[in-house]
Formats: sequence, structure tokens, C-alpha cells
Amino acid sequence: MSSHQNCRREEAAAQITARTGIDEAMIDRVVRTFYAKVREDALLGPVFQDRIGDWEPHLQRMCAFWSSVALLTGAYHGQPMEKHLPLPVDARHFDRWLTIFMETTEEVCPPVAAAHFTERAHRIAQSLEMGVAGTHGIMLLRGERLNLPDHHVQLPVADDGVSRE
Repeated sequence: MSSHQNCRREEAAAQITARTGIDEAMIDRVVRTFYAKVREDALLGPVFQDRIGDWEPHLQRMCAFWSSVALLTGAYHGQPMEKHLPLPVDARHFDRWLTIFMETTEEVCPPVAAAHFTERAHRIAQSLEMGVAGTHGIMLLRGERLNLPDHHVQLPVADDGVSRE
């Protein structure tokens, strides 16, 4: 990346920080608080637990991701769509992810920062849901959601061993 591009990224990040209060420390608090909740969640926890052995590298990647998304820093160099395509998830999981994310940003951030994060989270969830739908041969039209049969997604298991919504 050229020095001009680096300067533009730094300028953009500074403007966003001035407008929203978001900085790397806030991103770290959001990411760590959010994933602590996700790990305890009956619907999302098992999806992550089955795929993430060492949480610290994942948390660091997510901090870089949100730095890139929220502050336009370019810190993340990965392919989030590729990672999410094989997951056994549908609209229920994306809705729960958004609910926990919004609760977290409202808890951790001032309102303007929470709104900035939430707007981006909605776009990310919508994009990922469309991508996952595509792997099932489903093209979602505007406003449509991915609703898969229960046996195609990972759902909580009740004490009696039966999956529940």
C-alpha cells in the first residue's frame, strides 16, 4: 500500500474516532465482551466451540476485522465469507448474533459508537446470510431470509438429547 493510501486510512480513522469515539481500545472491549456472551449462548456457543480451539488468536483476528470495518484501518487481511460458508446456520443464528452484538455495543459504547457498529453489523450479517444461502443453492431476494430445516443447522440440544429451536 502506498504512503498516500496509509495517510488516507489514518485520516479516515481519525475522523471516525472524532465523530464516534471508537478507538482500538473500544473495539477490543466490544469484541471480548461480545464473544464472552456468544460462548455462553445456547444457540451460538456450540457453533463456535466446535470450530475454535484457541480463542485468543480468534479474538485478535476479530479485533483486526472490526478495526477495518469500523475505522477503515485495513488491519484485517482475511476472507470472512469463506470462513462462514460451511457453517450450519440460518436466519435464527444471524438474528441471535445481531441481538447479542447490539446488546454488547449498547452496553460498552456511547450511543453514536453503538449505532456505527450496529449499522455495519447488520450489513455484515445480511451479506453472510446471503452467502450461506448460496451454498445451499438458495438465492435470497431482497427481504428474504434463510430458513433451513432443523437438520441442516446446529441447534441447542435439550437434556433429553432432542434438538430444540
